[in-house]
Amino acid sequence: MGVVTTGCKPDLPAASAQSMIQAEYDHRPAASVNITIDEVGLRQGAPSYWTMTKLYPNKYWADFQLTPEGKKVVKLPAGGDTFQWRPEGPTDKKFTLMISTVATTHLKARDLQELQDEPGGKSVIYSESVGLEGVPDALANMAHNASNKLASKHTADFIIEGGAWKLKSIE
Repeated sequence: MGVVTTGCKPDLPAASAQSMIQAEYDHRPAASVNITIDEVGLRQGAPSYWTMTKLYPNKYWADFQLTPEGKKVVKLPAGGDTFQWRPEGPTDKKFTLMISTVATTHLKARDLQELQDEPGGKSVIYSESVGLEGVPDALANMAHNASNKLASKHTADFIIEGGAWKLKSIE
């Protein structure tokens, strides 16, 4: 007696979907973590990662130089080892600047919602988050400040290929 195919899709457990998404992220080159430094982060990084080298007469502009420890863990977008803090005024709490970690890491797939049947496959909405493994605790704490976005929602689409589920795309 033969098996009749009814067009049913094999099961795709959430753990398998998450593993396929994470495998895609792990396959991509590791990257630095960009951290937006606000006034709180500026204070958190001093004096371990940077020190003030010049305070301007207006008392709210300053130049900072990376310390030897800072040079080991932080890269500045323009290169070099000095950055300028230039808020619009003494009460400007919105001024920020960007630094990058020397340590590189991979994105993480987390918090998958329920898989949805779609024509030709399945899809799932999940959180893509920045991995902070290998990043010193002080920098990881700065990354958790309000001025940083460490996670975003994405959708992964899956198709059946050769009788098995495959990751088709991430949007």
